[in-house]
Amino acid sequence: MTIILGLESSCDETAAALVTAEGRILAHRLATQEDAHRPYGGVVPEIAARAHVEALAPLVEAALADAELTLDDVDVIAATAGPGLIGGVMVGLVTGKALAHATGKPLVAVNHLEGHALSPRLADPSLQFPYLLLLVSGGHCQLLHVRGPGDYARLATTIDDAAGEAFDKTAKLLGLGFPGGPAVEKAAARGNSRAVRLPRPLLGTDDPHFSFAGLKSAVMRAAQSGQHSAQDIAASFQQAVVDCLIDRTRRALAASPGVTALVVAGGVAANQAVRGALMTLATEAELPFVAPPLWLCTDNAAMIAWAGAERHAAGLVDDLSIPARPRWPLDPDAEKARGAGVKA
Repeated sequence: MTIILGLESSCDETAAALVTAEGRILAHRLATQEDAHRPYGGVVPEIAARAHVEALAPLVEAALADAELTLDDVDVIAATAGPGLIGGVMVGLVTGKALAHATGKPLVAVNHLEGHALSPRLADPSLQFPYLLLLVSGGHCQLLHVRGPGDYARLATTIDDAAGEAFDKTAKLLGLGFPGGPAVEKAAARGNSRAVRLPRPLLGTDDPHFSFAGLKSAVMRAAQSGQHSAQDIAASFQQAVVDCLIDRTRRALAASPGVTALVVAGGVAANQAVRGALMTLATEAELPFVAPPLWLCTDNAAMIAWAGAERHAAGLVDDLSIPARPRWPLDPDAEKARGAGVKA
């Protein structure tokens, strides 16, 4: 039995997990930083990095204790090496390097996005390559063909804000609290999704990509008008995002013959309105719909350990010179999207 220790520290969650190559989660420990960042309405990189330093080693020890294992029992060390807040990424990667060097175990440097992309296979072992993935998180909104570990073809990306970023900024504009995504979803449940007329950028166009900056600006104008409740704005915003995600994903499905499933991953995949609409779309396309359980959608170390297991099985290991990266595209050869910034 091959056991992988996974470390995650790319944003504001510190986590350690032990997962077998067969997909059994032996232990998972996570420390959240929500209370530290709540006064600022968003993640402060310096605070996050210091919190990772304080939390990671105790989490590793606790995960090993939960699984009744020692480092000698671990076969592979997997650590997030990017993309993310560079201070936090460095904490996890340096810790992973130190453990690999001290124990003589192989190191697998994991792209955080690949952790999300492969996590549905941890949740559903029957899922086979290639599948169409909607990767939707705070920093990224992409459609990808997932063909195997390290093998991705990007079909679409955001040309400005990611969907999760738009959720967070909407929560801040409406004073709904932090973290923003769950706060907007909770408010939307009490609102009327047709109350506020909001744009659906790129809806129905031949452009394959996503855009949410104009929607975010429209939310700001609606909030400043004083004519609508926060709940109605939240509900209308959430519906606009869902409409855009479904329209773009439907277009990608039409250009994706031979995929085995429609898959969603990333923090926004925890949103029930998004999940429900994607499930309906998959049914229309006569494809299985696969989504990880809610706790695997948000940042966690089990997905990093699992990505490490998949990469290690494919012979993809790294030496100790591999750098931490604030940016790290899954498909580095993808053509740059029209008007896109560095995130794309």
